[in-house]
Amino acid sequence: MRSIAILAACGAVAAVLLPLVAVAQTTPQTTTQSDAQTVWEKVKGSWNQTKGAVKEQWGQLTDDDLLAIEGRRDQLVGKIQTRYGISREAAEAQVGVWEKKRLKDM
Repeated sequence: MRSIAILAACGAVAAVLLPLVAVAQTTPQTTTQSDAQTVWEKVKGSWNQTKGAVKEQWGQLTDDDLLAIEGRRDQLVGKIQTRYGISREAAEAQVGVWEKKRLKDM
């Protein structure tokens, strides 16, 4: 009888805590995505000023590359991948680090 009461108590605790854990796990990712979107909205809006920072970070990008990118993240990742001969994942990682730095600077 006692073990049934313990199981019932564990089930009740799990029913309350599992949704909280699920929300806690998804919140940082959502915040990160919205932060990245905010960064890229600002990048697009001030692309002429941002081109210098991009060129400083990735010096192998040409002026034509920067014209083609026009503040679009996916274009930047693709150009970095092409110019540096790296995987898409590596280019994504580099842009992610750059985004975080830009977010801190804002």
